[in-house]
Amino acid sequence: MRFSRMLIPTMREVPSEAEAVSHKLMLRAGYVRQLAAGLYIFLPLGWRVLNKINRILKEEMESIGAQEISMPILHPAEVWQKTGRWYEIKDEMFRLKDRTERDMCLGMTHEEIMTWLASKEIRSYRHLPQIWYQIQTKLRDEARPKSGVLRTREFIMKDSYSFDIDEEGLEKNYKLHADAYHRIFKRCGLRFYQVESDPGMMGGATAHEFMAPSPAGEDEIVLCDKCGYTANVEVAHSVSPAIEDLAWEYEEVHTPQKRTVKEVSDFLNIEPAYFIKSLLVMASEGPVLVLIRGDQELHEKKLTRIVGPFRTALKDEVLSILGVEAGFIGPMGHKMRILADSSLKEGTYVTGANKVDFHIKGAKPDTHFKAEWHDLHISKAGDHCPECNTLIKIEKAIEIGNIFKLGTKYSMPLKAVFLDKEGQERPMIMGSYGIGPARIAAAAIEQNNDKDGIIWPRNIAPFDVEIIPLSINDNKTMEVLEMLYKGLTDSGIAVLIDDRDERPGVKFKDADLVGIPIQIILGEKSLKDDQVEIKRRRTKEIRKVFIENAVKEAIAFSQETE
Repeated sequence: MRFSRMLIPTMREVPSEAEAVSHKLMLRAGYVRQLAAGLYIFLPLGWRVLNKINRILKEEMESIGAQEISMPILHPAEVWQKTGRWYEIKDEMFRLKDRTERDMCLGMTHEEIMTWLASKEIRSYRHLPQIWYQIQTKLRDEARPKSGVLRTREFIMKDSYSFDIDEEGLEKNYKLHADAYHRIFKRCGLRFYQVESDPGMMGGATAHEFMAPSPAGEDEIVLCDKCGYTANVEVAHSVSPAIEDLAWEYEEVHTPQKRTVKEVSDFLNIEPAYFIKSLLVMASEGPVLVLIRGDQELHEKKLTRIVGPFRTALKDEVLSILGVEAGFIGPMGHKMRILADSSLKEGTYVTGANKVDFHIKGAKPDTHFKAEWHDLHISKAGDHCPECNTLIKIEKAIEIGNIFKLGTKYSMPLKAVFLDKEGQERPMIMGSYGIGPARIAAAAIEQNNDKDGIIWPRNIAPFDVEIIPLSINDNKTMEVLEMLYKGLTDSGIAVLIDDRDERPGVKFKDADLVGIPIQIILGEKSLKDDQVEIKRRRTKEIRKVFIENAVKEAIAFSQETE
């Protein structure tokens, strides 16, 4: 392929709207262009990268027995209504009516449609297990699309679905997918972690995410280097650092107009960790008092899993239910359900006195108040691992894949059932597994770049080799170029030739920006010695080789471990 015939609109300036490194470089190197917020056009180089990623996805999916199918993007509402997600999902779903006024939606995922198909086609245990997958467009009306192709409104996803007769079969398919995902991400040249995660709107009992560490990531993951514990902050457990029990006497302290932990801690000259924050929330069961240590923050999803959906009580509700203004609430003397973070189980604390302008110094759990003990705080740096008590670390990461044990969440409402060996009707046990090809590409750039541009991992680069002739008007240069091009392409190597009539400096800058792993430079001086230069983009290492060995050396150079 020749540079002059391809659409590769490189840019010298950093686009003002781009923040993530991958967004900047995909625009500058001519891989994508933005049509509107969250909508991107993949130009020829970008599409070649996605196709190479998709090829890896197909190979690994088919290696575990998955069968490729294709589902519609436009879905009738009634299928989503049967599972309840039509009503649970709010503004993220694109909804419309067809010409007959039938409610429709644009698919943001395909659990319902895959399950619908299974309900029509699978009748007996003899037809199970099944794994079906597709690489398909999805649409999600993101409130804040950003970071280039990392958070968009239209995106391509590989989603696969397993159907089994029992939990043992699901466990097998879950592991098959997890192992396949490890192979996929390794082949794509990514550093990644498999972490525990929240099933979220997908439902089901168990879920894991695959996270590529990057400052551009919107997720945070908890990592323990000693025992290997990994989890998304959304579900991570951790042990707060212990504090010394100062064994204060129980006394009332005047704290005029001091309501927040910071205000009271500054006023009393006491560290925030010695405070109990008392938060009143309204759940379906009624008001619940939640206690968090002063140096921690409430993890709303953890609390939701205990009490169900809730909201923070309004000021007038706090006053009418507890008889005290917010800011002076303490856990003593209330006849209601009280949930406390486990970090408060030992020690002596400062807390609200249930009296305006006063706090209590010396409150002790189980002595002055009773509570149910749960992990309710957001894990943070400085906490300890729940498995081995080693200090944890927090990293930002890009979600590049996920796997879910769905169980019967979709098969029950959509009546995806089969007859077992005894002729009894049973619901299929399902799993769902997703990967974002564009997120893989962006994560690869985030992890593989330098000041000059992209450094593609070899397996997903748009081309394997770029030939850079410094002059296109020299007969020997062009003869060598054609010989190298034929030799490489005959060996199955994808080659881009920069045949533009441009200065060498422009070609070198564009080559580094575009990021093809191997460059072969044809310069007049080297050619006089019957040599060419082979340069590795990642290390900038250059080898001079004789022309007759150039094809073999370039192939060997490109296949060496990076």
